[in-house]
Amino acid sequence: MAQIKQLNHSVGRHCILDVYQINDNWLQDAVAIEELLRQAAQAAQAHILTSHFHTFGGNGGVTGVLLLAESHISIHTWPEHHYAAIDIFMCGQLLTEAAVAKLQKSLPDAQMQIRWLAREYLPKV
Repeated sequence: MAQIKQLNHSVGRHCILDVYQINDNWLQDAVAIEELLRQAAQAAQAHILTSHFHTFGGNGGVTGVLLLAESHISIHTWPEHHYAAIDIFMCGQLLTEAAVAKLQKSLPDAQMQIRWLAREYLPKV
């Protein structure tokens, strides 16, 4: 059996944020959410191609995505749990940490669990 060299090559970084204790009103406000995610993308020096956000009726939350030239930023909110799931995936040499810092600064009362993943491929051997 041939041995595979573990020479992974990074194509980007994926940040997964679990955000707790957020104000219910913000979690239902697609306009405010989109604006904050746009600011996060700008902080990372990303190029926004388009966006789409959907508000669920009643006391429902918001789901949305910013499509970036460098990948995406997405969110899904659960106001009833004071919770949002945010993904930031950016390729290349963008300032992903700056996007996360913008979210932390703009949601100062929120608690965040932040996980980082390297997105890599194995080259053909």
